[in-house]
Amino acid sequence: MNRKIETYLKASGMMLLAFCFTIATGLAQELKSLSGANSPQDDQNPVWIGDNVLLFSRAFHPNNLGGVTDPGDIWMTKKNEKGEWEEAIHRADLSTDGYDFALGLEDALTLLVYHKGSGRNGMYQYSKFGTDWNFLRQVNFPGLEDLQGQLLGRVAQGGKLIFLSGKRTDSYGNEDIFVSEKTGVIDWSIPVNLGSAINTKGQEMSPYYNPEKQLLYFSSNMHEGAEGKDIFIAKKTGDEWKDWSKPIKWEQISSRGSEVSVTFISDTEVVWSSTTNSDGFADLMTFETIVPLETPQEFSPAPPAILPPKQSVSEAMPVANTSDSISPIFPRTAIGKAEIQLSQLDNTKPTVEEKEPPIAWLVIDAKNNKRLDFTILLKEGEIEKPVNKIDSMYLSNLQSKGVDEVKVMSEGFFPKYLKISDIKSNDKTVVLMTKVEPGSVLLLDNVNFKRGTSELEGAETVASLTELAHFLVENPSVKIRINGHTDSVGDPGLNKGLSLERAGSVRDFLVEKGVGFENLRISGWGGTRPIASNATEAGRSKNRRVELEVIQ
Repeated sequence: MNRKIETYLKASGMMLLAFCFTIATGLAQELKSLSGANSPQDDQNPVWIGDNVLLFSRAFHPNNLGGVTDPGDIWMTKKNEKGEWEEAIHRADLSTDGYDFALGLEDALTLLVYHKGSGRNGMYQYSKFGTDWNFLRQVNFPGLEDLQGQLLGRVAQGGKLIFLSGKRTDSYGNEDIFVSEKTGVIDWSIPVNLGSAINTKGQEMSPYYNPEKQLLYFSSNMHEGAEGKDIFIAKKTGDEWKDWSKPIKWEQISSRGSEVSVTFISDTEVVWSSTTNSDGFADLMTFETIVPLETPQEFSPAPPAILPPKQSVSEAMPVANTSDSISPIFPRTAIGKAEIQLSQLDNTKPTVEEKEPPIAWLVIDAKNNKRLDFTILLKEGEIEKPVNKIDSMYLSNLQSKGVDEVKVMSEGFFPKYLKISDIKSNDKTVVLMTKVEPGSVLLLDNVNFKRGTSELEGAETVASLTELAHFLVENPSVKIRINGHTDSVGDPGLNKGLSLERAGSVRDFLVEKGVGFENLRISGWGGTRPIASNATEAGRSKNRRVELEVIQ
């Protein structure tokens, strides 16, 4: 197939790409980016969930919950009546400040999402209510934590299968493709490697499975004909998950860059991600007009199956002073992210266990995502100790010393408290700070009340409000409004009264600890200002809250 790039445009900082593919029949196939959906950041893993809605992951965007270092939040674009893709919307209700991607619908009202970071690590169900998605629960997925690297995947066969890519001890190379079967309402089987017909010593990623045609679409940089990463197609040939044909490159959507993810809008329309710019960031692509999709009709048998090596590529890194070398995979292209393979793996020796890295902190203003200067105090019971060398803190040391919490402080901001379980050892620990300025709102997420009353409950509540009181006493010029909220269950009048009484209880506690009464105002809003759907208990729990609003 002969290809030539017809157009390359850059407008308003956004990459708008158009390609012209000429095939043997002389028919031109023009490609376009989903201009409303794409950004200068990394846009990948498109997932079509019906109702004209496409979900995808966007990395490093300033509006991500983790800011410009966030490795992936979930965004959404819709296809309007004119067939145009609308500007993408950030779905904070489906995202964390860590790595997030959607796998697709388990059923008409249940979406599966993978999270890594911010206290959520694993696979989670979200329930649809109107246009909102409400957190439902975590699913049981044994073996998921054993998959490392950049996880990508997709739900298939009406929510009965999940195909995933990641690195594991039985991988043939870097990322391999695995499958898991649903065994209960929230239960899944241990992922099974798809074998050597699919997986190579390189990278196989982002699987999409069509159960009706028994076709597996995936990205590979090592199968025959790959330039960078390309989409390959294989057909299931037997009853076992290792029974596959020899994969064939999907020439119709191949480019000089790297194609990583694919999703089908219909039998005749497809969207995929492609990197054709020098920074290696991906855009979402489709055909300018609907054209026949030219997928292989005949498949040849795969070579005889082989067992995976004793060590995966990631474990078999060579030590110094060996004759092993690193060489590029298919160096015919310099576009996209660098990809390498290891030579002479049989002669390599595993490296010694890596030393624990120090904690990497990213403390930013939650409003504008700007980095902040900060200090840290360690809390051991009632004792607070300053940290002199923030860049030399190790999680294991904190745990061994019995540190309960870490207090992060920045001048002009409310202090933030992190439990040891919230601190990451192999990734950045992102801390979002709320500035003390009129209009700022701070959620008191550790303040609890006895059910149906305004009576404060729990040691955590007392500790949280005591810390707040200390801050307000030290900053007597700050005036705040304490806003009480409930869910919408029950009588609206009673709910409003209860929310006001709870705000009053918080004020009374703060005054008792020395905060000036004149600096505290209270309001009760009942269930009139929800932040989540009241259709689920998870949503109602979020709505039952107390917030501080800075008024001066």
